Amino acid sequence: MKQRLMMMGCLLLAMAAKAQTAKWDSTFRPNNYALKVGQFKSFPNAPTDIIFLGNSITAGTDWMELLGRTDVRNRGISGDITYGVLERLDEVTEGKPAKVFILIGINDISRNIPDSLIMKNHRLMVQRIKQASPKTRIYIHTLLPVNNEFTQFKNHYNKDEHIAAVNAALKQMAKEEGITLIDLYPHFLGADNKLNKAYTIDGLHLTAAGYKVWAEILKKGKYLEK
Repeated sequence: MKQRLMMMGCLLLAMAAKAQTAKWDSTFRPNNYALKVGQFKSFPNAPTDIIFLGNSITAGTDWMELLGRTDVRNRGISGDITYGVLERLDEVTEGKPAKVFILIGINDISRNIPDSLIMKNHRLMVQRIKQASPKTRIYIHTLLPVNNEFTQFKNHYNKDEHIAAVNAALKQMAKEEGITLIDLYPHFLGADNKLNKAYTIDGLHLTAAGYKVWAEILKKGKYLEK
């Protein structure tokens, strides 16, 4: 009887461990990935460029209009993950841009990619940019909060502990790599510690007001001029 109970206990532990190990896929690319990368490659690059690199949150605005500049390039792809950014990073660095602003990772979290691998990929991005374009200034944004009172992106909601872990690791990595960290996260929190409803259309993506907040952070910090 005792042996049987022990076997049942081991089986339950094994089942619990398996349940905690969610499946994830580094090969996922959005449906429009090839199209967008092809478009990016067809555009001219210049050493004066300011690149905004990321997913749909980056892709969701006209950065030239928002910032009132003609030297800004949008390299956001809706649905992209850190592995996708690494795959297309050569297109970003080949023009030896003046600055690269990176915001990526929330889709990784939604797809259960471990925090440690998300951070490994961030560090690889930074190191590859440094190697390919040593004069490029690199800026890393912390991930934005989400709001689970919406329903459209359920896989992205209720992952606050992962967002917090990645953001803490990004701050540490920025120090170690000697790059600039822009802490967006606290500027977008509402009183309920969720993404402020005034700044989001669906608990994940930003409203025009949200992008205005982002632009003001960049301008006040003089990140575009440094």
